[in-house]
Amino acid sequence: MDIMARGRAFVESLVAIGRRREVDRRRCRVCESSQVYKHGSYTRHPWKLEGRQAVVVQRYRCQSCGATHSDEDADLPPRAWYARSVRRLAMDWWLHGGSSLRRVAEMVRSLVGHQERWHIWQPTRVPEAGAAHCRLSHSTLQRWLDQAGERATRQTEGLYAEVPCTGQLGADGLWARLRGGAKRVLLMLRESVTGLLWPPVVARGEEAAATWAALFSQARDAGLAWEEIRAVVSDGSQGLLSYLRHALPWVYQQRCIFHIWRNLSGELARQAKRAAASLAGAAAKEERARVHGELRALVRAVLDAPDFAAAEEALAQLQAHAQGGALWEVLNARFLELFAHLMPQHRGVGRVTPEWMWRDFRLRLGRGRNAGCEERLRRTGLLFSIYRNFTPAQARQERSRHYRHPGRSALEVAGVDLKGCSYLDVLVV
Repeated sequence: MDIMARGRAFVESLVAIGRRREVDRRRCRVCESSQVYKHGSYTRHPWKLEGRQAVVVQRYRCQSCGATHSDEDADLPPRAWYARSVRRLAMDWWLHGGSSLRRVAEMVRSLVGHQERWHIWQPTRVPEAGAAHCRLSHSTLQRWLDQAGERATRQTEGLYAEVPCTGQLGADGLWARLRGGAKRVLLMLRESVTGLLWPPVVARGEEAAATWAALFSQARDAGLAWEEIRAVVSDGSQGLLSYLRHALPWVYQQRCIFHIWRNLSGELARQAKRAAASLAGAAAKEERARVHGELRALVRAVLDAPDFAAAEEALAQLQAHAQGGALWEVLNARFLELFAHLMPQHRGVGRVTPEWMWRDFRLRLGRGRNAGCEERLRRTGLLFSIYRNFTPAQARQERSRHYRHPGRSALEVAGVDLKGCSYLDVLVV
């Protein structure tokens, strides 16, 4: 079942519970018999957004098979101390609000229990005498997140089967420090055109081809059309390059321009220092700045060339420069990898890896510090990817940051109708 069908089915099940007639509420859950009678009741005291409520639950007993059942409430899961709305508020606050588990639990406690920080918000309100005290803890919120992550992990197959694929991908990883000092990398694929994030994997490193094979295999199970993959923008990971050469030989690898600049920074400094080796003092400093500026401008002309002809011309000018030989060798060896985005069939692949998604991940969920172990880190990454695919980009443009599809989510850009469905519905919360 794909992601939208799963979410809408869950919403419809909740709506069906709320719209049931009296005869449907009484019907036996085992034999479907309507010959039932009331079999007592009990009172539950769950926490809802309005505070702690007393809910009387009617029980029924079937005259045919003797089975008993209780009435259902769409907002009250079985054997739960907190209503579904409270769970959804807490999980959405953590994923979207960008706060720690402890602070989210504190804010939710304050809101539903009219306690703690609620007195700051309502300074003129006098607390009720003998009012119940909400004890929601961060460990309870973590358990809800783990349960949602486990459900999502078991249902990744066919998750985006109905979502159109562009074939232009971006691959990147984020290193996380787990409990006990262990380090793991969270790897994820992104559709460069729509921004859709595919389910991630957790690995010990990114230099092995088997690691990337697991990532692409999981994306394929989730619905990525294997034969439609055309190009992948990434850093210089040898493991990814090795995997693409053996498993996807028709796929082009576009090297990330940001990583190229970072790799060339040391060579630029060395060439500028070599040019001023015979000088001293202010003259040496001025010569280093002059050479560094000239080389940087020549490299920029190569990397930012609008077409192959302009790139070759800029590359020749870099080779002709007295200190440009070493830089020319690096760029000439990676010429096709630097300009795959100029090919008509790969124009949507972009020139940089999808590092912006890790910016959002770090702002909201930290660098995996809350995960503690590999499985929890993977569940956290999966929850984040589903949340991010449903969340629209900021509609208002910033001075230094612009959004390709303002006010639209990745699934909407892909042509999926999100009306009546949210990421929490997909997670069956």
